[in-house]
Amino acid sequence: MKKYIVLILTIIGFQSCGFYSFTGVNTTAETYQVNFFQNNAPIIEPGLDRDFTNALQDLILNQTNLDMVKSGGDLIYEGEIVEYRVSPMSATAEQTAAQNRLTIGVMLRYYNTDNPEKDFERRFSFFYDFPATTQVQTIKDQAYQVIFERITQDIVNATLADW
Repeated sequence: MKKYIVLILTIIGFQSCGFYSFTGVNTTAETYQVNFFQNNAPIIEPGLDRDFTNALQDLILNQTNLDMVKSGGDLIYEGEIVEYRVSPMSATAEQTAAQNRLTIGVMLRYYNTDNPEKDFERRFSFFYDFPATTQVQTIKDQAYQVIFERITQDIVNATLADW
């Protein structure tokens, strides 16, 4: 008898929570759209814009129950890549770079058609450090994966989890 009472109270407790997601997403929206993030950085890396746009679309699709649409989304993500930079991070005794840093920055404009008070424009960026003896082209795929994972997760946290 006690098991049934606990089960009933648990069910009532979950139903009283309203919209709750175990991924931390806090929205009543049903659809989202991610417009193409054009590469406007001073250094243009071919395909970077496409890869970033796809990474953001995939992360939202995988972490939420929102449906992706091409237009008319409840949540709209757009912006551009504004930074792509490789810079030396540390020096050796011979005064040459021992380590380099690849930094990618994205300017995001976010629109919530259900709640315009949550609209914002913000810059997100992250980096990947690698040995100075290594060419960017050889670490590009791994670096993009690390950088995109961090930037896209930061975007989802800022827009859907209210972090």
